[in-house]
Amino acid sequence: MYRFTEPFAHPSGSPIRELFKYVGQPGMISFAGGYPAADLFDVEGLNAAQTRAFESPVRCLQYGPTDGLPELKQEILALMARRGVKCSTDELLMTTGSQQGFDLLLRVLVGPGDVVLTEQPAYPAVLQALRLQQAKIVTVPIDDEGIDVAKLADMLAAGTVHRPKLLYTVPTFANPSGAMLTHARRIALLELAVRYGFLIVEDDPYGDLRFKGSALPSILALAKEVDGALPWVVHFGSLSKIVAPGLRVGWTIAPAEIARRCVVAKQTADLCSSPWTQAIAAHYLAAGSLERHLPHIAAMYGRKCDALCDALEADFGTAIAFHRPQGGMFVWARIEGIEGIDSSALLTNAIERKVVFVPGKAFFSDDVDIHSLRLSFAAPGIDDIREGVRRLKAAFDDGAQRRS
Repeated sequence: MYRFTEPFAHPSGSPIRELFKYVGQPGMISFAGGYPAADLFDVEGLNAAQTRAFESPVRCLQYGPTDGLPELKQEILALMARRGVKCSTDELLMTTGSQQGFDLLLRVLVGPGDVVLTEQPAYPAVLQALRLQQAKIVTVPIDDEGIDVAKLADMLAAGTVHRPKLLYTVPTFANPSGAMLTHARRIALLELAVRYGFLIVEDDPYGDLRFKGSALPSILALAKEVDGALPWVVHFGSLSKIVAPGLRVGWTIAPAEIARRCVVAKQTADLCSSPWTQAIAAHYLAAGSLERHLPHIAAMYGRKCDALCDALEADFGTAIAFHRPQGGMFVWARIEGIEGIDSSALLTNAIERKVVFVPGKAFFSDDVDIHSLRLSFAAPGIDDIREGVRRLKAAFDDGAQRRS
C-alpha cells in the first residue's frame, strides 16, 4: 500500500537492540549491549555541571548553533589537544552521539553503489547505516592486532577493490573484537589512504577506557607524520562510554570542506543537538571532572574484564577461544572443538538459563562465522559476571548433550 524508498522497503533493525526485550527480564544477566556500568556514572559531578549550566536557562532551553555550543567546542578542542590533535573550530562539529556523525558523513559522501571498506567483524549499526545508504560494503579481516593492513594493501594493489570512498575502523579497543591496531599498522593505513585516495573514518569511543598496556596516538594524531595524510582522516569522538550515553554528546573532526557539508546535512536532521546537554557537558569538562573520574572507570572495567576472562578459562577450558583486550568493553570469543556449534542456537539455550549475549553473525557483512560471539563485561557486576559465565557454560553443555 505504501511506496517506501528502496532501502526501507524491507529493512532490518539492529540485531543488538532486538535482544533488549530479554535484558529487562527478572534475573537476566546481560553480556549483550555495550552499556556503560550505571553504578560508575559520575552523578555528583554531572549534577553539579547541570546546576552550573542552568544558571543560564535561556542558553539551555533555546535553539543553539547547528555546529555546537561554542563553549563545548572549546572544551572538546582542549580535550583533543591533550590527545595530540590540534584542529580548528571549523573542522569540529558537535553531534547527537557519534553515530549521527557517521550518518551525516554518509549523506554527504556516499551514494548508491559506492565502495566502503570496513573491518570484519564490525559494529552492526555501521553495517546497517551503510546498507540503508546502498553502499557496496567490502570487508577486510582483522586479527588480534586490528585490521589486516597488509591484506588490504594486497586487495588494493590487485585491483579487487575499486576506488573505495572510505574505510571505517575502530582502531582502539574495537567493537566487537576489542583489538588494538598497532602503531605500525596505523602508519601503514595512513600511507594507503594517501596512495589510493580514500578517507579513513576513525571511530574512537573507547580509547580512554585503557586498563592495561601503553596508550597509542589516534590515527588522526599520527596523520601529521605521514605526508599528505591529514586531509584523508575523519575522526569521531563521544562522551557516551566515558561519561553517560544519555547526554547524547558526540563530535566529528573532519577537513573543513567536509565538516561544512555535514553541518548543512545536520540542519535538515535536527537543527542542532540539545543545547541543554551540551551545556552540561561543557561545564563537566571545564571542571576537570572527566579527568578525575576516568581512572576509576578504567580500573573497574579492568577488574571486570579479568573476571570474565578468568571465568571463561576456568569454566570452558579449550572449548572457547578469545583475546584478552587491554581496554574497552568487549571480549570477542569463538566456540572451538565441536562441529555444528552455532552461537545463535547457544543464545536460545542461554536465554532459558537467564543469560544473554550477542551472536557473532550480527557483526559480519559476509563470510559469517557462526561460532563467534561478543560478550560485554562493562555493565554487570563481578559476581554477576561469574554467575553469567556459569549459566553460559550450562547452556553450552545443554546444546552439546542434545547434539550427541
